Amino acid sequence: MSVARLRELLPDHAKDLRLNLGSVTSQSQLSAQQLWGTVLAAAIASRGRTTLLELEAEALEHLSTEAATAARTAAAVMAMNNIYYRSLHLLEDAVPDGGEYSRLRAGLRMNALANPGVDKVDFELWSLAVSAVNGCGRCLGAHERELRGREVAREMIQDAIRVASVVHAVAVTIEAAEISSGATATPAAV
Repeated sequence: MSVARLRELLPDHAKDLRLNLGSVTSQSQLSAQQLWGTVLAAAIASRGRTTLLELEAEALEHLSTEAATAARTAAAVMAMNNIYYRSLHLLEDAVPDGGEYSRLRAGLRMNALANPGVDKVDFELWSLAVSAVNGCGRCLGAHERELRGREVAREMIQDAIRVASVVHAVAVTIEAAEISSGATATPAAV
């Protein structure tokens, strides 16, 4: 179970993804922990069963138990936060005077953000990657500002986003191929 196996599973129309998956997991400015935590968190956020199973196995070869737990925590907390904060952002855009929802207390537990069990930069990179997969602009901006405030280079931030985008595309493509290959029903007559 590995990146190599996923590359084999990708259909011919996804040749670019084969190449990109190989390059984002082998040519990165991120440390091994940062890279494989990003891979794991993005795979979870991408919701592709095969992709998660293949990438998780390889990620666990590179991550401590604490780092793997933190990557899973980032995926879990950001799954909640991305929906909440993306919704607030959309509601504020729809309200002429805007901002009222932001003044309300979220009332959501996010204790893991204060003490993730790994270096804060690593956790922020993983949270950023999950936010990219989930499309939450507000969370992307918050995590990018936190990383830049900790003097993380833009190239490293870009690497985490590149990893997330490729992992997500792989998950979508493989899941579609699995569904298509398993489909035995004929299309309905028009």
